Amino acid sequence: MPEKLTEQSSLHDHLEQRSVMDLLQRINGEDQKVPQAIAQVLPQIESLIETIVSKLNQGGRLFYIGAGTSGRMGILDASECPPTFGVDHDLVIGLIAGGESAIRKAVEFAEDNIEQGWKDLKAFEVSEKDVVIGIAASGTTPYVIGALKSCQQHNIVTGSISCNAASPLSIVADHPIEVIVGPEFVTGSTRMKSGTAQKLVLNMISTTTMIQLGRVQGNKMVDMQLSNDKLVIRGATMLQEQLNISKEQAEGLLAEHKSVRKAISAHQHTHGS
Repeated sequence: MPEKLTEQSSLHDHLEQRSVMDLLQRINGEDQKVPQAIAQVLPQIESLIETIVSKLNQGGRLFYIGAGTSGRMGILDASECPPTFGVDHDLVIGLIAGGESAIRKAVEFAEDNIEQGWKDLKAFEVSEKDVVIGIAASGTTPYVIGALKSCQQHNIVTGSISCNAASPLSIVADHPIEVIVGPEFVTGSTRMKSGTAQKLVLNMISTTTMIQLGRVQGNKMVDMQLSNDKLVIRGATMLQEQLNISKEQAEGLLAEHKSVRKAISAHQHTHGS
């Protein structure tokens, strides 16, 4: 395997001797490389999303599995799908090496267990209907590689997100996505550019998938959960703009139907538009 770019020495040195502004400008310069790297792999992301949409339309689920920062990114993206798009909590599922406690505190050597990832997936009765995406900046995490290898043996579609070329993880993924962002600002600190790349790709995957599943109307989150005052206000504003009604009418509709989508449908049915 080629030398891992994610572990190569930073292009910047003597960091402790630099001013705050100098550090910020250098970090910002490195960060700007991330979307450029993602632009190179849009066709691979497209292919994976098309497969996900097909599987979810047939009753399947989407799993993210990773360790450390990568695992946390997957859990973050999965956890935001229900409130943003109104889907069930078991439609997009994030798993992390070491379990729930690893979300906040590193669990030593959890990522090195090559069998545990598949065990964690089996606890959710993963099947051929589902899609499993392994996330690992290095592309060498045993927990993730083992999970995807077992998935392939059980005819479960797999994808991967990594930041090294031709990594072991890519080999066991049906839809490998390799975002080559180069060495990190702090050598080996993959929570930086690599983590940003993972976050942006996950945003693309979940958002585009949900749009394709009909969870967005126009450009609005019509299925979002109205779980706090800010979201209720946002929902009422959507109704005002969409239906050309007063603030009071919008608030009344939302209070009655508890959903932007349902409120729009009810109003259009009543007024024949």
